[in-house]
Amino acid sequence: MTKPFISEPMVVRPEWIDFNGHLNMAYYNVLMDLGVDALWHEIGFGGDYLTRTGHTTYSAEYHMHYIREVHEGDRLRATFQVLDMNDKSIHFCQELIHEDGWVSAGGEGMCLHIDQSGPRVASMPADILETFKTMRAAHAKLPIPSFVGRPMGIRHKS
Repeated sequence: MTKPFISEPMVVRPEWIDFNGHLNMAYYNVLMDLGVDALWHEIGFGGDYLTRTGHTTYSAEYHMHYIREVHEGDRLRATFQVLDMNDKSIHFCQELIHEDGWVSAGGEGMCLHIDQSGPRVASMPADILETFKTMRAAHAKLPIPSFVGRPMGIRHKS
């Protein structure tokens, strides 16, 4: 994967539109999460992973950057790019890309691999860890989006 993972197109549903006439902020996260679910399914981290192994993933932190509004019926794809990782966690970024090619939103997150018997953070199985290591090596060659690591705050004129 020399490019970020990219999901199949997802359509903005009417019930996701807020009183301003565009996608409600909460549903940007839903779309990003659906994109991750597609990748998880592809690499063996899907819904049956918890049943089979007693392990799952938790989102530890997520920062969303709203870049351009979208509306009902718009079609978007979610990307997933590994920025860093170890055997228990993944630092990643995502973008929501409109069908016309422009970026609607960017997100940066930390994902933890969890043993549900605790629950506690635990090492990923060797095969999945190897998949992420391969992704990390390929993604290390990609540019890091400008929103990654950006602090939040009010800029004051000096």
